[in-house]
Amino acid sequence: MTQHNVRILDLPDEILLLVLTKLDNIDVLYSLLGINNRRLDVIVQEKIFTDVLSFVSISNLTEEISPISALALNRFRNGILPRIHKNVKSFIVESDSFECILGAATYPNLTQLKIFNLNKAFISRYFMDDSPLQHIGKQQITDLILISNESNNEIEKIEYTKNVYATVFNFFKNLKHLSIVQSSIHDYPPLLLHNLSPMTFSSSTLTKLCININDFDDCLALLDGRLKDLTILTVQISSIHDFASTSHNMNDLPGLKSFSLICYDSTEGYANLVIPLLRRMSNLEELNLYIHILYGPIFVSGADLHNEILIHMSQLHKFTFYIASETIITDSTIRISESNIEKTFENGKYQQVICMVDYFDSNTLICRAFTLPFNFHRLEHIGNNIPNIIFNSVTYLKLCDANPFKHEFFVRLAKAFPFLKSLSIDNLCPPFLKAKEPYHRDKDWCSLVQYPYLISLDIHHAAVNYVEHFLSEREIYLPRLTELKVFYEDLAIVTHNFTRDETRRNCAQVKKLIIEHCTFYPEALYAYFPLLSY
Repeated sequence: MTQHNVRILDLPDEILLLVLTKLDNIDVLYSLLGINNRRLDVIVQEKIFTDVLSFVSISNLTEEISPISALALNRFRNGILPRIHKNVKSFIVESDSFECILGAATYPNLTQLKIFNLNKAFISRYFMDDSPLQHIGKQQITDLILISNESNNEIEKIEYTKNVYATVFNFFKNLKHLSIVQSSIHDYPPLLLHNLSPMTFSSSTLTKLCININDFDDCLALLDGRLKDLTILTVQISSIHDFASTSHNMNDLPGLKSFSLICYDSTEGYANLVIPLLRRMSNLEELNLYIHILYGPIFVSGADLHNEILIHMSQLHKFTFYIASETIITDSTIRISESNIEKTFENGKYQQVICMVDYFDSNTLICRAFTLPFNFHRLEHIGNNIPNIIFNSVTYLKLCDANPFKHEFFVRLAKAFPFLKSLSIDNLCPPFLKAKEPYHRDKDWCSLVQYPYLISLDIHHAAVNYVEHFLSEREIYLPRLTELKVFYEDLAIVTHNFTRDETRRNCAQVKKLIIEHCTFYPEALYAYFPLLSY
């Protein structure tokens, strides 16, 4: 093969197969199967191309979803899937394409499903006994990932638990792994088990569960024996009160091997609820903990974690955490050293630990300690004191400080949080000393900052200067901004009553405008935000 015009079909099967494995499975099947070439037909029906089929286009960076074209979908349904259906083990599918794809064949070996854009209407249509696809769901599916697109707003949690979560459990009889996660920056309605029968959410087969729950009682309920074979549990808890309102089975949990507890809300229940729960997990091998302790110790040290938790887990080999401790200090001369806190973690079996100490006013102190690499998606109550670290996993950030955020801070912020999707700013202090001086004369407000993945911006608790700063295309570029929360008066001032060209580009993609205490929008506003619906 010394020719310079070698065609792909001139390659031996081994090399051709290697080349094709670098491409998307759907592209390979769509382009090469059924084109009247027997050799290609045999090669592309290898299990490496047919085991896992994804009918959504997913970017690892933005998680945006784009269904494949109707023409391609039709060819897959009628020409490709019936030929390869016996090889298919896993589908990744957008909800609108679910019936089209799953109804194309019988798929006797299908065991894994990942469904995007899930909602209550979809559940009530397809996860019922009379569903046309019940032969697949009821017995075959063992691994199920549901990506919800329903926001946790104005939805009755009890009814949602009965009509969605319980329905999923009742329909998929042989589930081993179930994960329910959000598809956007907003959390979906959490599981609420209060006053419901244990049979509402129970399984004799489930070994792995990832789900949002309402409060700590729901976490205790999940571990009361209703999921007797559970070995991996990941829960994001909306709130942890300082006491459990219901009595639960408090036996040890020797079967649990991996536990992740995430609570973004502050809690006073760390010592009397969280620590006793963790001590029941004697055979735990992996622990992930995100918690914001309110009115507890000034800081949680490495010795504290060892004596209170880790000493009870002899099998533990991986521990990642973010622990913030918020306290009121009466002595304003108290100053906590970040390096001194970090030293308390040097002698333990920890990954690298970084500490942050923030004084938000004369008597409020927040001490944080977290492992690197940082693996959690959200950070709140962050002030000007951000370390020189890249937080690749963080997509939701809430800024809060009594001191002003200057442009230099937002330059550092964009570098530290490169994949930020949601940003909230709580700061009423203008970012310059002379309130009447235009902000752009300050030497710190100079270079353009880009937030390429920012979807949601909440600046209704920020000084008007920050509204000006974020909407002005001379300062910040927001190509994906689709949700904006702001005071109407501030917005009108900054946009010159919706006529200013300099702020028009950052508003052009906004589809959801949240303005408190305003029920009537002028026509000029709709012209300025062309994607808003009346």
